[in-house]
Parts: sequence; structure tokens; C-alpha cells
Amino acid sequence: LPVHEPSGNMVVDIGGGTTDIAVISLGSIVTGQLIRVGGEAFDEALARFIRRKFNLMIGERTAEDLKIAAAWAIEPTEKNNTAVEVRGRDHISGLPKVITVQALEIFEAVQEPLETIIAGIRTLLEHTPPELLADIMDKEIVATGGGSLMRGFAERLTKEIRMPVRIADNPFESVVLGIGQTLENLSKYQRLFIAAKKAAT
Repeated sequence: LPVHEPSGNMVVDIGGGTTDIAVISLGSIVTGQLIRVGGEAFDEALARFIRRKFNLMIGERTAEDLKIAAAWAIEPTEKNNTAVEVRGRDHISGLPKVITVQALEIFEAVQEPLETIIAGIRTLLEHTPPELLADIMDKEIVATGGGSLMRGFAERLTKEIRMPVRIADNPFESVVLGIGQTLENLSKYQRLFIAAKKAAT
């Protein structure tokens, strides 16, 4: 992203435990927000749903695998409403149990954390200076982090906030690549560090 230009750039980074949202211009964070909801919240929501509906207890790894296999940010079509087999332990008998879950059910299960992230993006946009907001509308909001890989994520955000959204080319590696580039150009990115420190205090 051209973060040193006098135009607005918006980034949504959905990590494991948190989602970081920031508007950047002239090498500084103009406004930012940290939401304590990330990819792990989707896993937890799925585990709660499976236990509540099927009396089945599943671990974090199983919930994450289920999310990766069949989670949608938009309502899946009949064609995409695939069935996924889930293995766990029956909450009542304590014995191993296998169930089948539809993609539509998984979609419904992840709505709460997804809507929390969307609400955070809306709030930040409301506090973004009008001239930078116009820049962002002309460009695209960039989503990164593992959570952005959920099927239909960019489409859902675009529909909800009425602004174009795209997924970064390497969403899993974007943060690491960015840190590497920053370390190689510390003086160039010094203002971002200062802005981030102020935002955290």
C-alpha cells in the first residue's frame, strides 16, 4: 500500500485473537481500532454451536478445521451448502460420536463474531476524515490475516459497508512481510511506530 502518499488507505487485519483496523496516510495512522475478536472467535462460536445443537464436544483444532473446510461469510447457495463430517465426544454419554453439519449451519454459527468485526469497521469509517474517506472509496479496503480467507469475506464486507474490499495477495504472510520491510527501512516508517504507540496508550 502507498502509505506515504497524502491519500487514505484502510487495512483490516484479522489475526487469531484480535482484529486491527487502521486508516493510514502520509506514513502515519490517522485513526485505528483494536477489536478483541479474531479467527479464534469463529472457532469458539462453532464449538458452542456444535455443543448446543448436537450435544457434541469438539476441540479447538476440530473447530478450526471445520471453519477452514466450510465456513462462509455470505449465505451459501444450495450448490455450496456442502455437508461436513465432524467427530467429537458426546456431551451426555461421553462416547465418541460423528455428526454431519451443513455449510448453512456453519454460516449461521459464525455470524456474531463476523458482525462484531463489521461493526468495528463501520465505527472507524465514521471517525475517518471525509477527504480520506473519499480516497478509500476510490481505492479498496485491504483485508489481511487468516480470518480474511473465509469464503465470501470480501463480498460480505463490500455489501455491508458499501465500499470495495479486496483480500491481500498473501493474507497469512502480509504482517510478517510488512515487518521485514519496515525493519529494512526503519527511518522511513518511524512515524507509523510513533502513531501506533500513541494509539495503544
